[in-house]
Amino acid sequence: METRAKVWITEDGKPVIGEGKVALLRAIDEEGSLRKACIKLDISYKHAWLVLNKMSERLGEDVVLTVRGGKAQGTFLTDAGRKLIKEYDMSKQLLNDTMHDETFMEDLGLYISARNRIPAKVVEVEKGDIASRIKLSIEATILSSLITTEAVEKLNIKEGDEVFAVIKSTEVLIGKRAIKEH
Repeated sequence: METRAKVWITEDGKPVIGEGKVALLRAIDEEGSLRKACIKLDISYKHAWLVLNKMSERLGEDVVLTVRGGKAQGTFLTDAGRKLIKEYDMSKQLLNDTMHDETFMEDLGLYISARNRIPAKVVEVEKGDIASRIKLSIEATILSSLITTEAVEKLNIKEGDEVFAVIKSTEVLIGKRAIKEH
């Protein structure tokens, strides 16, 4: 399994460009022709023009320039179109780097790998050779979490610690606030 996300660039809360529109701009850049780009992407010419016009309208400047007649005819990206692709690529790379950076959540002060978390208190630690059972108190309830002993030691989990119970469909994980060493 892998985590995936989509990136959109918006203007005043309205989408300007996402993956499909970037593909259209790239195809236009490669082909030098809107018609050839449409064939390459298997989309209609009319749809492509509507998409380009909506992008230009939301951005406030043209993303393509059409030259008619002569040897230099075709459809070409403007600086604004190239800038959109560059901004999209940078945003997507940042998101991907963040999502796949195992230390990102630690940098935020958490050692954690999932999103749904409930504040809890450790009431018992049963260490085993490979796996350990941690009993957590959540208000009026106690949960049990089976995690590796390596994780117990890395997180330095002990009775009385304030932690997060992280609920996944098949397990209860544990997250703990990182203590910054100075």
